[in-house]
Amino acid sequence: MKTPAIDMKGVWFSYDKTPILKDVTLTLKQGDFLAILGPNGGGKTTLLKLLLGLLKPDRGVIKVLGESPHDAKYRVGYLPQNTDFNTTFPISVMDVAIMGRLSRYRIGKPYSRDDRSQVESALKQAGIWDYRHAPIGSLSGGQRQRVFIARALATDPEILFLDEPTASVDPDFEMGLFELLRELNRKATIVIITHDVGVISRNVKSVACVNRTLIFHEEGKITPEMLDMAYHCPVDLIAHGIPHRVLPTHTEE
Repeated sequence: MKTPAIDMKGVWFSYDKTPILKDVTLTLKQGDFLAILGPNGGGKTTLLKLLLGLLKPDRGVIKVLGESPHDAKYRVGYLPQNTDFNTTFPISVMDVAIMGRLSRYRIGKPYSRDDRSQVESALKQAGIWDYRHAPIGSLSGGQRQRVFIARALATDPEILFLDEPTASVDPDFEMGLFELLRELNRKATIVIITHDVGVISRNVKSVACVNRTLIFHEEGKITPEMLDMAYHCPVDLIAHGIPHRVLPTHTEE
């Protein structure tokens, strides 16, 4: 039996004594495609940062591919929600993508032929190879996201974590992204935070509803009950060409 991609048991985390995640337990098998749903401020990004080893839990145990998140960091790829990239900086697409290989070597060591081969493969997978010599600032928002995905893929990760990768990009990129992720899922586990409820059921294999606590569903079908668990308020799904969600006005109890 394969080691789980993610194994969390009784994980708690607080900021300044304010609980953000409470008693989170999750076992995710390798090869899964997990979507994480929940309201803003519900703990989704905190959960990802714990899995990446960027934060440490107050208590509980976290294993990623059978190791601590810190020890597994070279086996995962990560696309953060905010890349905070200066688009006026004079750097090419290839230069940005090859930064994904930096973690494997000490500072100052030149990139190898294998590094460049891996980055070429990642750029082609992300559909951005033809722009490899272009300045990063000359690309559209969706094209830049593809570059950052290629940077995350440059390490040939066993797990790929993505935090709201379709935020502030066009619908065409969103559809193309999920096609790319389905292809990548053939060899890597995918974990994505998203608010794009309408596309989830067609693409993912499992869903986690996160709002301080976590409820795991081992199939990708979205139901009203699951949305109620995640958001604790009514959620209406409406389609105008591209499915999306609308949250009615509500107050927390």
